[in-house]
Amino acid sequence: MVNGDREIDEQAGRAARRKAFVALAIAALVIGALVYWRPSGLDLWIKAAHVIAVISWMAGLLYLPRLFIYHTDAPPGSDRSETFKVMEGRLLGVIMRPAMIATWLLGLWLAYSSFGFAAGWLWAKILAVVLLTGVHDRFARAVRSFAADERTHSARYWRLMNEVPTALMIVIVVLVIVKPF
Repeated sequence: MVNGDREIDEQAGRAARRKAFVALAIAALVIGALVYWRPSGLDLWIKAAHVIAVISWMAGLLYLPRLFIYHTDAPPGSDRSETFKVMEGRLLGVIMRPAMIATWLLGLWLAYSSFGFAAGWLWAKILAVVLLTGVHDRFARAVRSFAADERTHSARYWRLMNEVPTALMIVIVVLVIVKPF
């Protein structure tokens, strides 16, 4: 029965990846069409897509360490542990990674087209996003470790790590809205 369950999980995973790929392809086509035709409100469309990508990426950055907390307590090889592996892998690969890439590409477009990379606050924001990308990379390495049944950190560590994306998000939002320098 375990092999049957694994086969069903793999089919579901392939279907989820296919759906994510189709959604990304459609989004890329729409954005490409907008850039090509350059409608009068192009930057607003790009900004809307950027905000959607940021929200998706942040949702994953806030949820993934919660999964790690529960996964840390699950015995390696248990059904619960195997379920967390699937959840973590799909969250990272299907939602977080594409959202991070879209966030960067659209954000760089906006930084160039709207500010010419000339604003001081913008460089501080880019630094904070680089740090957020480092957190994303740290979480991606943890997904690989959990997939190999390695538990190198405690649940307490992951509770603390859960706060890092929130702190960086606050800095980024303040920089974008207040533009302190």
